[in-house]
Amino acid sequence: MSDTILQAAALVVDPYVLWVCFGAAIFGIFVGAMPGLTATMATALLVPITFFMEPVPAVGAIVTATAMAIFAGDIPGAMLRIPGTPASAAYTDEAYRLSRKGLLGQALGVNLVFSVAGGLVGVAILIVAAPLLAEIALNFSSFEYFWLAALGLTCAVFIAQSDALKGFAALLIGLAIATIGIDPTAGHPRFTFGSVEMLQGISFIPAMIGLFALSELLRGVVTIDQVGEMVQQQVGNIFRGISQVWRRYWRNFVRGSMLGTGIGALPGAGADIAAWISYAVSKRFSREPEKFGTGHIEGIVDSTSANNAAVGSAWIPALVFGIPGDSITAIVIGVLYMKNMNPGPAVFLQNPQLIYAVFIIFILANLMMLPIGWAAIKLARQILRTPRNILLPLILLFCIVGAYAMTNSVYGIIVMLALGVLGWLLEENGFPIGPIILGMVLGELFEQSFMTSMIKADGSLLGFFSRPIAAALGVITLSLWAYMLARNFWKPERG
Repeated sequence: MSDTILQAAALVVDPYVLWVCFGAAIFGIFVGAMPGLTATMATALLVPITFFMEPVPAVGAIVTATAMAIFAGDIPGAMLRIPGTPASAAYTDEAYRLSRKGLLGQALGVNLVFSVAGGLVGVAILIVAAPLLAEIALNFSSFEYFWLAALGLTCAVFIAQSDALKGFAALLIGLAIATIGIDPTAGHPRFTFGSVEMLQGISFIPAMIGLFALSELLRGVVTIDQVGEMVQQQVGNIFRGISQVWRRYWRNFVRGSMLGTGIGALPGAGADIAAWISYAVSKRFSREPEKFGTGHIEGIVDSTSANNAAVGSAWIPALVFGIPGDSITAIVIGVLYMKNMNPGPAVFLQNPQLIYAVFIIFILANLMMLPIGWAAIKLARQILRTPRNILLPLILLFCIVGAYAMTNSVYGIIVMLALGVLGWLLEENGFPIGPIILGMVLGELFEQSFMTSMIKADGSLLGFFSRPIAAALGVITLSLWAYMLARNFWKPERG
């Protein structure tokens, strides 16, 4: 174990890796601070660059940019009342009202310090839980993986979306896209329409760039003239008063971090859901619930701890089972496959030094957040004045180059444009994008494990419950399905 950690540390302290992480941190801060440019978009835009890197700097760039972007979304929320990322939306009003009271420095200071602390809690649980779960997962067969994939797809609809029907429809779209290409069981082409390029299926990275980056660009073009009123006050010393906040609300920090870690580890949930749930729990158990919505620091402590803790814990199902915890780790799984670091329990045996290098980079990224985040807060006015009519075309150009680089053909650009327009149209009509991504990522595992299990069980469905872990996962998944059906039938009757 010690030799593995030393090897991992040697990989991380390489000057090239450190410079890549630093550059990704600056990029993540900038993207997260720009209203409408999400952390997922930052990840998607980095993928074409990571194509030319070794595994450690490639994954390090994504880890660092993601952590920075989640925090940076708090800056325009406090100054403009516009969340930079969806993970900051839960407490944007709270931070903005606090700023209007003349406490902008305190609002941003709490965001920064508790983001770092919450992120470190999430990383600590990732380091402890992932190897333990990997040992258990080594005994998994196709039956367990089928139920795990089914549970991941279920959680995407059940947890992450308020409209279950639209979430289910989006999930079906993702699963339908995953069927394009060669049938993994029979080896027969499906839905290729005679196209040679489509035999390989829908290329994952151009699809990610289209669904996240291009759809956000289209939304940005529509809302390009919408500008918030910036809080006109100096930031001052952002660390003043943090010790008093810590002493008063340390229980909120612990609760928010634990909630964020637990929710982040659920497939399909992610940092934005963790922030909303943590904010609601904070208000429910607060001694001063009437102050929420008027500029109260308590809800910010809970939520900002939760969304940053969720960043690390979302990697637990991604690394151990190859099932994304959120849309960012869905992209990361594609990068890991591209770098021959196939996610799953075997990666902990085959490439343990690379996994521990990822853990070290997580710690480094959260520690880097303190000085870089402080500098970003000081420079926030200049960052937020970047004209969007200049920024958006540059990002579009980068998307086109990245999509082309992934496939080395116009096919990648076509996939990006088609899915970008599809993603924009769906989101404009209230259909979430997350389930589409999960359907694309888990579709092949879901289908292949089902077909393999049916062959093993000689067509008997009872075979899916023949092993203890498979039976437990099956009962949990079917119970969730039953609950969702009962809830939908009960609501109209109760109404």
